[in-house]
Amino acid sequence: MSDSTVTQSEGREEVAVPRTVTGEDGRGPLRRPRRPRLWFEVLLIAVSYWTYSLIRNAVPEQRGKALRNADWIFRVEHQLGVAVEQSVNHAANSVTWLIIGMNYYYATLHFIVTIGVLVWLYRWHPGRYAAARLALFSTTGVALLGYYLFPLAPPRLMRGGGFVDTVMVHHTWGSMASGDLKHMSNQYAAMPSMHIGWSLWCGLTIFALASVPWVRTLGLLYPAATLLVIVATANHFWLDAVGGVLCLSFGFTVVRLWYGALPYALPRLLPARRPEPERATARA
Repeated sequence: MSDSTVTQSEGREEVAVPRTVTGEDGRGPLRRPRRPRLWFEVLLIAVSYWTYSLIRNAVPEQRGKALRNADWIFRVEHQLGVAVEQSVNHAANSVTWLIIGMNYYYATLHFIVTIGVLVWLYRWHPGRYAAARLALFSTTGVALLGYYLFPLAPPRLMRGGGFVDTVMVHHTWGSMASGDLKHMSNQYAAMPSMHIGWSLWCGLTIFALASVPWVRTLGLLYPAATLLVIVATANHFWLDAVGGVLCLSFGFTVVRLWYGALPYALPRLLPARRPEPERATARA
């Protein structure tokens, strides 16, 4: 993807000069990205995720309503002929090595890949980092409304749903969705799926900004694989993924309004800081 920058030669060095970001009415520049500071970003991400987890887990676990909502979603999917979750769950669970791998995928890559993409943006795309981070944060923040307004039990917790809780059956570690760690996480906050919201954010970012073709392909495959995993492990209905996509759309809309452009259209580099002009000394 080409950068929205113009380079000016200064001796042997080339300095990135960003094009002016203006509002749609052409009146003047909107907010421009600032140079990220490492200590601030680490603190911001840690505090933001802690706050998100606190609020998510503080949302009342409305078990009865969450189970009724799950029954309703599954019934609607059956009426539409798209209730594939149980078949995928049972098929994946019949291959032990595959479902164990999916369990660990669900428990780990959600965090590892997202943090890796943030670090990559910070290091190699500082001009786009703040806008991309805002999209991710806005996506995650609006998801809290879904957890509060539409409590939803995952398929593995449905009464008589016939789903296999793959973490419990295969005794894999690390998932906040089942086992000993389930008491640390709200079990009835399945809609929307942030596994999809985050993985799609990662995938689009990699596809838009990576220069190596096979890496860009992996970017597209990552959210697709995540969708398969969340359904196969019975942690989500596929409609939860639709909720995650809608949340990400909201996140990108916030960025578009705030910066006047999507993160990938902003300059890769930030302009060099200009030295302040020397103040003229008053003469007697």
